[in-house]
Amino acid sequence: MGIASLMLPWILGGAAAYGVLVGGLYLIQDGLLFPRSAARIARFPLPPHHERLMLQSADGHRLVGTLLRAQMPERGLVIGFPGNAWNADDYAVFLSQRLPDFHVAVFHYRGYAPSEGEPSEQALFADARLVFDVLVRGLAPERVYAVGASLGSGVAAHLASARRLDGAVLLTPFDSIFALARRRYPFAPVRWLLKHPFRSDLHLQGRDVPIALIAASDDAVVPREHTDALHRILRRPVLYEIVEGTHSGVYDNPALDAVLRRALDALEGAAQTRTPPAPAAVD
Repeated sequence: MGIASLMLPWILGGAAAYGVLVGGLYLIQDGLLFPRSAARIARFPLPPHHERLMLQSADGHRLVGTLLRAQMPERGLVIGFPGNAWNADDYAVFLSQRLPDFHVAVFHYRGYAPSEGEPSEQALFADARLVFDVLVRGLAPERVYAVGASLGSGVAAHLASARRLDGAVLLTPFDSIFALARRRYPFAPVRWLLKHPFRSDLHLQGRDVPIALIAASDDAVVPREHTDALHRILRRPVLYEIVEGTHSGVYDNPALDAVLRRALDALEGAAQTRTPPAPAAVD
């Protein structure tokens, strides 16, 4: 019996094990990216002045959100996009407490109770556009900003490419889930397996929209080079600051509060000097 014959079972066994591993990654990716059970229950009560919002997606799913109106002279509307394990009501409270001079609206992602349906990259993007359109039409704010955290930074980046925002704050942001997945699973054919690439780099490259980036100093989930890569492609970066903390722990650091307010101030200043859109052509 030749060496090749002796090695064949090992080669076939290794190929089968690799196929099982890669197939397993494909099957569990939705659960890893959208851990809905972790965001099911809010940790903090909504303030008495909150308003419940309900929309229906184009394919018939109910979307539930919260609006917290400004508690002092209002400077605009902030649409929040939380991290993938962050309850939307808690994120609305988080933003409103730190930005009391803005209206704050946050919706539970598609498939995150009490919103209906199944989450996906394209579903979250479509819902973000719908939320923007309805809120801008109903509230008519002077300025509109997006503030996205972690996975929500990818949704905010898409919205900045699809609608005319006055700026976006991206907290613990990445260049893409695609790049992060390639880093974490170098053995896997990520390009063919990944269903939700969240390409913030492609959404924002060349876009004339002010962007503020806030990163955590000890972020093991989104290593700094992935935020740096996003920063390099921005056309109008207005702030890039590092706050002490881990990917999740940075949100408990009181220093973040002042940085977040500086980011909105920087966006507002940049929006005032932004080139207005060209008038539509008249047939």
